[in-house]
Amino acid sequence: MIAGPFGAVADVFRPEAIGRAVRIRGWVLRLRSSGGILFLVLRDRTGTAQVTGRRDVLGPERFDAVEHVQVEGAIQVEGTVADDPRAPGGREVRARTIEIVDAGAPFPIFQEQTEEFRLDKRHLVIRSADHVATFRVKAELLRAIREFLATEEVLETTPPILTANPAEGGAEAFAIDYFGRPGYLSQSAQLYLEAMIAPHERVYALTPSFRAEKSRTPRHLTEYQHLEVELAWSDLDGLMDFVERMILAACHAVAERRPAELTALGRPPQELLGLHGPFPRVPYLEAIGRLQRAGLPVTWGSDIATAEERALTLEEREPIFITRFPRELKAFYMLRTPGDPRTVEAADLLAPEGYGEIVGASCRETDVDALIERLRASGANLADYEWYLDLRRHGNVPHAGFGLGVERLLRWMLRREHIRDTTPFPRTPSRHTP
Repeated sequence: MIAGPFGAVADVFRPEAIGRAVRIRGWVLRLRSSGGILFLVLRDRTGTAQVTGRRDVLGPERFDAVEHVQVEGAIQVEGTVADDPRAPGGREVRARTIEIVDAGAPFPIFQEQTEEFRLDKRHLVIRSADHVATFRVKAELLRAIREFLATEEVLETTPPILTANPAEGGAEAFAIDYFGRPGYLSQSAQLYLEAMIAPHERVYALTPSFRAEKSRTPRHLTEYQHLEVELAWSDLDGLMDFVERMILAACHAVAERRPAELTALGRPPQELLGLHGPFPRVPYLEAIGRLQRAGLPVTWGSDIATAEERALTLEEREPIFITRFPRELKAFYMLRTPGDPRTVEAADLLAPEGYGEIVGASCRETDVDALIERLRASGANLADYEWYLDLRRHGNVPHAGFGLGVERLLRWMLRREHIRDTTPFPRTPSRHTP
């Protein structure tokens, strides 16, 4: 093996690199030979660079061995950086020696394959340039969200994933046997976050959430990354202001830090930088009127589902809030609208361009008797929620919170057709491997 420290492939393109010796290593993206010269493209986490190797420099035995390295084989290179306008980026490394770390077997991934096969081989497919760009943008998005929340003095917490009761109803929860007792994979950290606001006031969690929905749509996963925030002393308007600031801050940060990846994936960064708000706030009743005028068969009490969200947002260029839904459409913990017991203080943020819901938000019910009434109406076992009802008996204050599906936000930001392209190993009703 080549001795000494290794640099990054991106170092090849530094202004001062011409004529200098470098040691680089990585995976072979492409390889061919012609007239006693090897031409290969090497990639690492920082980028790609062309490497050339001459038979008379490498020696016949090593030249022949490297010539048989497969796509995604791993090598180490020592050579000199040179200008070459024919090479990608206008630079190449002229190798003095190439060491084979792993020649590799023939790589089984190519373009003309079925989606199911590519999902079966997801562990290899995620090496593609599109996936590399996607997950670097996703990492930047998560960093930007955390930075915003730190600036707003919202404390990150670590609620459990295993729970004794489903937060939003048993039908969509994955039930497990917890040492002979019923348990569930978490649908939401909300109830636990509400417990944390008394000592901390502003808290959040970023955890996996699980939904046992047999929804085979381009926007549903059975496991996804769930950002949830709870804020003491907040009303609905204050909560929507907070969500808007967060979305704008995250979009702007990603656009500034990952412009190349965004451009490669089909979202010009200028479009995200051009988002400024305020986001329109459309009452549910007004939204129903818009949908009726568009010819959709909806009335008061109709759910605003995928088709309706698409109709409301297809021509929009910024997200929009739909506010104050009928009480029957929403969960037991949502606060009734003062002066209108038919509705709750809730808002969904819909991404533009037809992508639909990315945030669900609401004020939380603070009256313990009202909570008990709603739980009984839902058929819940009150004993399972006694700890939650305790939160209303000891230091109860007005509060509100929201949940954001990270993959749904990313799907809109990157204009991905299917949400499975926003997570390395998607979990759907038909797939939980590899």
